[in-house]
Amino acid sequence: MSEILLEVKNLSMHYDTLEGNVEAVKNVSFNVNSGESFGLVGESGCGKTSVAMTLLQLQPENSIITEGSIKLDGKELIGLSENDLRKVRWDSISIVFQGAMNAWNPVIKIGEQIREAMREHYPQNSKQENINKINELFRMVGLDESISERFPHELSGGMKQRAVIALALSCDPKIIIADEPTTALDVVIQDQILNEIKKVQDLLGLSLIYISHDIAVIAEMTDKIAVMYAGSIVEMGPTKNVFTYPKHSYTRALLDSTPSIKGEKKKLRSLDGEPPSLIDKIDGCSFAPRCPDREISCNPTEHMTLIEIDTDHYVDICSQGKMQK
Repeated sequence: MSEILLEVKNLSMHYDTLEGNVEAVKNVSFNVNSGESFGLVGESGCGKTSVAMTLLQLQPENSIITEGSIKLDGKELIGLSENDLRKVRWDSISIVFQGAMNAWNPVIKIGEQIREAMREHYPQNSKQENINKINELFRMVGLDESISERFPHELSGGMKQRAVIALALSCDPKIIIADEPTTALDVVIQDQILNEIKKVQDLLGLSLIYISHDIAVIAEMTDKIAVMYAGSIVEMGPTKNVFTYPKHSYTRALLDSTPSIKGEKKKLRSLDGEPPSLIDKIDGCSFAPRCPDREISCNPTEHMTLIEIDTDHYVDICSQGKMQK
């Protein structure tokens, strides 16, 4: 049985804004095991990236963690000093951001930027040792060694994103967060980047947290997923189980809104209404106003709790009375 590498318990975080507190992450709990691929999926604004930034303790200054725990290898990250956090970032957990261009200083060569990160974490290494490591990483992600001597603007979008993956791997992390890493890339390059990420994960035995709004990509990339809506996890479990036997109305709506070239033709499903404002405090089921399966017996103000309805398959208690068989 795989060991738990990352343990998140009852994590809640809000942003302090002029309009009020934006409840971006609400009572989120999940584990990521060693070597496992874990997906966070949901529409834009549901809190996926806020969770990722909180895991790295890189959230904006106006954010406040009100509750919860984040343990990496059994070590609590919330409350660590900035010096201790710098040791954890890259060494233990790193991230591939969605905007590859934003990850690079435009006036410094790619190789030098990666060496700078390595010097910070491996001061004992010689320059040549770092160069050799970078060349090895470039080969691993399908780049030529000459990329080291080029500036970011000289690379295509796909090349920049591959270089970002090499940067994320440069300090031998145990877990990588990939936050929409194929945004703005054409579909052919997207597929290549996804294959590179999976290849590297398998080769190095890494754990992966993959964040996306794209159900098809999540299905391809992950072993286990959590479906998020309005800052909360509404369903979680093995990817195959959740996609084959979705229990929450929102999960079913996501799946029904995804086109497929297989099977009979059918009209794609859409949901009425809009996601709730996260500034307004929501007591109970945040999905109730849009829920197509809402029943008279539903109590939308009831406190939501994830319950286990099958082995490692969890769904919020609101769906308990109307699960599809």
